[in-house]
Amino acid sequence: MYKSIVRPIFFLFDPEKIHYFTFSLVKTLCKIPFVASIFRSLYLVEDKRLERTLFGITFKNPVGLAAGFDKNAVLYNELANFGFGFVEIGTVTPKPQLGNDKPRLFRLKKDEALINRMGFNNEGSLKAADQLRKRKSKIIVGGNIGKNKMTANLDAVYDYLKAFNDLYPYVDYFVVNVSSPNTPNLRALQEKEPLTYLLKTLKRENGRKSKPKPILLKIAPDLTESQLDDIIDIVNTVKIAGVIATNTTVSRENLTTDTSEVAAIGAGGVSGKPLKDHSTEVIRYLHQKSNGAFPIIGVGGIYSAADALEKLEAGASLVQIYSGFVYEGPGLVKEICEGVLKAENNP
Repeated sequence: MYKSIVRPIFFLFDPEKIHYFTFSLVKTLCKIPFVASIFRSLYLVEDKRLERTLFGITFKNPVGLAAGFDKNAVLYNELANFGFGFVEIGTVTPKPQLGNDKPRLFRLKKDEALINRMGFNNEGSLKAADQLRKRKSKIIVGGNIGKNKMTANLDAVYDYLKAFNDLYPYVDYFVVNVSSPNTPNLRALQEKEPLTYLLKTLKRENGRKSKPKPILLKIAPDLTESQLDDIIDIVNTVKIAGVIATNTTVSRENLTTDTSEVAAIGAGGVSGKPLKDHSTEVIRYLHQKSNGAFPIIGVGGIYSAADALEKLEAGASLVQIYSGFVYEGPGLVKEICEGVLKAENNP
């Protein structure tokens, strides 16, 4: 029904406008008595065999929603009804910011992909904290944090510390985002020296808390093998909880959409099917080269149970979806969970 009726109607409208319309629709529907329970009956798969325990957290299943969908933590309670094992909010910056000029979100229908240059548009870490105080569901929530556009890289650590402290009481784990291609010079923070300093500073701040929270690092798919080796060394040295691989790519390879159309869209990160194989390669490289030293959350081009299993077999412990959720609909979470169970029954 979603792919045959709902999606064709949604795809008639501007991607960002329909995104916020969907938010309003889901919120309204879930206020109607019994609708939330109907969603759970349709999409939730409950089975102890799906549980995964990583960095001290037990996830009810290995399928999460990637950051970027619920930027301001306004829909995570309702999203719990769609079968997710966890939801990652953000990216959240300490100060509110509008993000880049519109239009900034585009569909590549032939490639079943998205291009976005949102630019960390969000209402700031204090507003996100206010929203997270309203948690009604038991869903695991991750907090993805970044720096404001106008903050120089030399001062970026203070932005990450502010967002970390504001969200600390309300999230279950943190993700340090230094890999978005849509904030100028942000990816320079992935270089070994500044990244080590940033993560060590956050780790030290975390250690001052009564109950430290797991800290993960989200990386770009465009890193060289040498840079990935540096990531492995940093994770093992600083001893953060794990890595999320990968963010969107600046590459325009493997696209079937007309090059003139892609060029007209301009800058931004590509997500969706064109990213699938490369993100899996990054996961496999990190897992094998590190000898499985740390957990990896795999994200990028997951549109089916087979895609998710491919990433799990490559070394991911959990997976996240975003573009696949847009193109395939909410039934994708259930499909993946059932695929994981089937694979465990038929090793």
